[in-house]
Amino acid sequence: MSRIKTCFSTLEKANRKALISYITAGDPHPDLTVSLMHTLVEAGTDIIELGVPFSDPMADGPVIQAACERALSHHTSLHHVLDIVKEFRSKDNQTPIVLMGYQNPIEVMGIEIFAETAKQNQVDGILTVDLPIEQADATVPVYRKNNLDNIFLIAPTTSAERIKNICQQSSGFVYYVSLKGVTGAGHLDTSEVESKVLEIKQATSLPVGVGFGIKDAESAGKVATFADAIVVGSAIIREIETQADNKEKMLKNIKTLLSEMRVAMDNVSSNEQTNKEVA
Repeated sequence: MSRIKTCFSTLEKANRKALISYITAGDPHPDLTVSLMHTLVEAGTDIIELGVPFSDPMADGPVIQAACERALSHHTSLHHVLDIVKEFRSKDNQTPIVLMGYQNPIEVMGIEIFAETAKQNQVDGILTVDLPIEQADATVPVYRKNNLDNIFLIAPTTSAERIKNICQQSSGFVYYVSLKGVTGAGHLDTSEVESKVLEIKQATSLPVGVGFGIKDAESAGKVATFADAIVVGSAIIREIETQADNKEKMLKNIKTLLSEMRVAMDNVSSNEQTNKEVA
């Protein structure tokens, strides 16, 4: 059983939802990334989404675009990101890690070499933003052969037929993009998001995670009432950007942000369990 599947199975038995935290590898400096990853886990993160910096991150808003620029200024490459995962694994062999990025760096390295190295360094899943299922025929089998989960995005505008096709190709979990826009943008309409998540759940038994627009404990708690996981990224990156020159305060602020989200999500789960027992 993969780390991702094990993680969701363990959380389900405990009636808890997954907190998935995103950071960009190499931001604000490559030497800090492993420390940041351990801090995410200490603060209650269940799955780490590690961004591979790219020069043209089309799905990312200004906050994560700036993070990619800072990482690239230190020449953080896909090779470095894989080395970072290997270093993290020397102390944490349990937390699932999903690499999130774009297809270009993978193509440059070579899909087979990338997948084999990712497996060796104990990556668990791959989310390639600009790889639609229609163009993933050559990629999905390679990842499966190397025990890497294929995680695809579903948008608010995705049709029912395409949702079904995406779910069939997915493993690990399905990622629902809650906003029509880029990361960190817009106002989250939770009723609309809930409706779409329920539609997705009819097409798959995989856990459904929701990202884009979750900024604080309040929004995390609301989404946790119907989603299996919430994904937070821009809110963490803002703390990294603001406190780039003060590591201790940066880590403290991130811990506070995620701990508050974790509490809000666990309160929702606790209330749901109480309601079930009363019923």
